[in-house]
Amino acid sequence: MGSIGKLILVTGANGFIAAHTIIALLDGGYQVRGTVRSKASAETVRKTYSAYSDRFSAVVVPDMSVQNAFDEAVRGIDGALHIASPFTFSIKDNEADLLIPAIEGTKNLLKSVAAHAPQARRVVVTSSSAAMVDFSKGLWPGHAYNEADWNEITYDYAKTADAPVAYCTSKALAEKAAWKFVDEQKPHFDLTVLCPPMVFGPTAHALSLSTMNTSAWDIYRFLSGELDDVPDTACWAFVDVRDLANAHVRALEIPEAGNERFFIVSERYSYQKTADVLHASPRIAKDDKKLIPVGKPGQNYPSPEVYEVDNSKSKRILGLNYRSFEESIVDAAVNMIQIRNNAI
Repeated sequence: MGSIGKLILVTGANGFIAAHTIIALLDGGYQVRGTVRSKASAETVRKTYSAYSDRFSAVVVPDMSVQNAFDEAVRGIDGALHIASPFTFSIKDNEADLLIPAIEGTKNLLKSVAAHAPQARRVVVTSSSAAMVDFSKGLWPGHAYNEADWNEITYDYAKTADAPVAYCTSKALAEKAAWKFVDEQKPHFDLTVLCPPMVFGPTAHALSLSTMNTSAWDIYRFLSGELDDVPDTACWAFVDVRDLANAHVRALEIPEAGNERFFIVSERYSYQKTADVLHASPRIAKDDKKLIPVGKPGQNYPSPEVYEVDNSKSKRILGLNYRSFEESIVDAAVNMIQIRNNAI
């Protein structure tokens, strides 16, 4: 679709991924309407995009799991990017905190677009590599994860599973619900789904140490002194948030992306590699490096014993070029250090 004058809805507008995506859309000439959960958040995001005040607006959707939650938000839009989804392991109830918001939020957005946005031609849903992972395979040596892979854990199992498994399953079930809706309802729009793994890179939205999102915290803990040693790696693949934002815009615009699923991934990494890259970077001050755990330099990198990742489809159809791990992780670290220093 041509960008000039087109209005795109972005859910979760105050989030890490959404902030970069909104900037990419605004820089591309789109009008953007962002959803947040409170009036206070609405004021914050309006300030974040004040330079685009003529083309950015914020609306409050307090609870996206409520029926008809997005009815007013979607009116007049030409497309939607559904990025909002709970991403936290600090939960009390798997259903209330993860499963229901992710699944019902996705279904409710699609229902609202189908009923109240007749001119919308595409909805892009941000899923996750969590929707692809097969826990039964472990590190699955010799396998390259791609768009054909699915997390097959059931809702009933996820209700009482540990938080990481419940989160991963919430993403898988939300994505499956989206594909089921399009298959059964055959709406006037098509669907594109993006599945990123760990998302790193600098922030583009208002952030403080007390409101740090999960992805930012994952890097900041290497710089805060809280790690005595390099932790074990859980997810061995990453993408830079700026590349993911670009993927959202291209998924919206490229006709061939309709009704396709994309694994948006740069390459494999490990936490030991994170520590090694930060220690080696001339952009990190010596005093800051003293806080970074050393671990076992050069060891525990992704090896043939760890699954591979296949990003060929995203390169072929979306035309993506991915940033290196070194660029992404150092940019993120420098950004985190600046935030910390500004708070002192």
